This record gives sequence, structure tokens and C-alpha cells, in this order.
Amino acid sequence: MSTKKLTTREEVEDFVRGCTFFGTGGGGLPSNGIDSLMSEIEKGNEVGWVDISEIDDDAITVCPFLMGSIAPHTPEVIKEMEGFGLTNPVNKEKERLAKAVAELAKYMGVKVSAVVPIELGGANTPGPLAAGILNGIPCVDGDYTGRAIPEILQTTPYIAGKKLWPVASVDEFGNVCFIDQAINYRMVERIGKLIASGAYGLAGQAGFLMTGKEMKETIIPGTLTESYEVGKMIREARESNLNPVEEIVNKLDGYLLAKGVVTNKETKDELGYYWGVHTIAGREEFEGNTYKIWFKNENHVMWENDKPIITSPDMIVVVNSKTGEPYANPILAIGEEVSVIGLKARKEFQNEKAIGVLGPRYFGFDFDYVPIDERIKNK
Repeated sequence: MSTKKLTTREEVEDFVRGCTFFGTGGGGLPSNGIDSLMSEIEKGNEVGWVDISEIDDDAITVCPFLMGSIAPHTPEVIKEMEGFGLTNPVNKEKERLAKAVAELAKYMGVKVSAVVPIELGGANTPGPLAAGILNGIPCVDGDYTGRAIPEILQTTPYIAGKKLWPVASVDEFGNVCFIDQAINYRMVERIGKLIASGAYGLAGQAGFLMTGKEMKETIIPGTLTESYEVGKMIREARESNLNPVEEIVNKLDGYLLAKGVVTNKETKDELGYYWGVHTIAGREEFEGNTYKIWFKNENHVMWENDKPIITSPDMIVVVNSKTGEPYANPILAIGEEVSVIGLKARKEFQNEKAIGVLGPRYFGFDFDYVPIDERIKNK
């Protein structure tokens, strides 16, 4: 039985909204996440998650995740895909993830008892949850990042020295691949991305086979419940005619870093990632300032007038100024009135090894990570 059950569309939307918020611009499209869960509710399936204490220590757990770019396809790319016969997708995101779980279990000759999301995001959390349902196994209340990330080594299993491979991969056209051995996490990321980009999109992949005991030592617990509660809070603030942005900042102990209008959007789809920069012209108390946010799938660096003011592993969240609705980067458009909220990194990522793979220098920038609390205090 689930610790938490989602039974209505409103509850599903609250949950996906919260996941999108912590997705920091990445983590997949929320519309896909809503569809993944509502289709299961409509079939009469129980949708929810269980506390990690309900998983036996000797049980086998698996982590399904989406690998690839979330960039929209251009007409040129669509024409190129047609040349490879990639015209008729045979499975949705959740079905790719579910099949990847089943293929990995078969490949390794094990019985999987629970799934663990790799991250929080509008599609990348509901997808694993639905994949568990399709395989008849529960999803646990927690994940391995507490936000969304572009690379698989930016996770708590990497920080804890756990093994990622073997990995099973299933794309939307039904191609199945395995990464049996790899020399390190970065090569799994590279190979996995190349497999996904070979099919021009997101592949459903599964890895991180761990016992229940190992999972409990590694997971960030309670994040699915937290996401649901944050999404619900944003909706209820709107319904009560409160300022959703102020409610978010106050209740999550965050910072309002900017408020303004998106004036420019530069993007590219390269090496299986969605890269770009959003430019925001400050408004109201931020009038006269120009803000830029650099993203690689997710938001990782933000500048105010060319001076960095927040970087990963701290979280940069862009929301609608009026409704508090969080944006995934492919959806954020020029002309949107937005507020940018900064949140300090999860404690699991406040260490040298985590900063080494999620800080600004890892992404090629010539400055160090400074915790947002220190930056704001010094400012």
C-alpha cells in the first residue's frame, strides 16, 4: 500500500508542479508528467509512493531515468529522422522507463522490488513512478539529487561511491541497448547520451541496482512528499489571493533574486543536452538591472549585470511572477513576466566532491562556487 496516494487531477498537478519547481528548469516537461500519472489513475491503478522504511534491506532497487535532450525538434531534424525510419514512436516516456527496468532485471537475472527516481522534475519524477506501476512495484519517497541535473555523476550514488552500471536503454522507437561495463560515470553519461541522441530524443534508461540497505544509505528521503506539498502550497496561495512568489520564498527559506521580463532566449541542442541563456530585464525594485541565466538542461549560473550571484549546486528557479507556476526551460519564452528564486543546495551537495561535479568550474566557468547565503550576506 502506498504511503501517499494521488487520486485526483488536482493532486497530480500539485505533485508535478512541485517536481517542476525543484527541476530548476530541467527534468522534463510537466505536461508529460501529468499525462503519465493521470493515464494510470484513469486505468484504475494506484498512484503514489511508499516510505523507504517499507523496503526490505535485502530487496533489489533500481533507478529508471530519462537520458537525452529536451530540446524541441526543428523541421530539419524531423526530416533527418525520417531518413532513419524514425517516424512512428512505439512507446511513451513512462513505457520506455518501464521497459528499461524490465530489460535490466532480465539482463541481470534479478527480481526488482522498488524503483527510485534519479531526480526531481516535471517528467523525470512522474515517469519512474509510473514505470514502477507498470512493473507492479512501488516507488519510494525520495530521489538521488533533490533537484534536477544534466549529468548522471551529479547524484548521491556517485558521491557515495556506488556503482551505476550496467544500464539498460530503450528509446521511443523500441531500440534496446545495454551498457554492460564502463570505466567511470562520465563514460556512462557519454555513452548513454549518444545512445539517446542516436534516436533524436529521450531514451528510458535504468541503472543503479542497489539493495534496499544501500538505497537507504544513499537516497535523499521524503522529496516526493516535499514536492507535492510545495506544488499544493503554490496553488493554494493563488486561490487565497496571496502572492505565490512571496509564499515560496518565505516557506522555503529562499531568496527573491530578480523580477522582470524575459527579453532574449539563446538555445542549442548539442551532444544530447539543451543549452542556452535566458536574459531578463529587471522590473519594479529590480529595474535597471539585467540578469542572465545559463542552463545546461537545468539552470546553473545566474548573473546580475555580468556579476555571478548564484550557481549550482544552489538552485535557480524561474517562476511566473503572478501565478508562481515554475517554468521548464523549453517552455520559458520571450515576453514572460518572471521571478527568479534562489534556494541553497541540499546538504548532501554541500561538500567538496559534489561541488566538484556540480559547481561552476565543472561547467567551464572561471569562478568558484560561493553558497548563496554568503553571497547575499556579502551583497
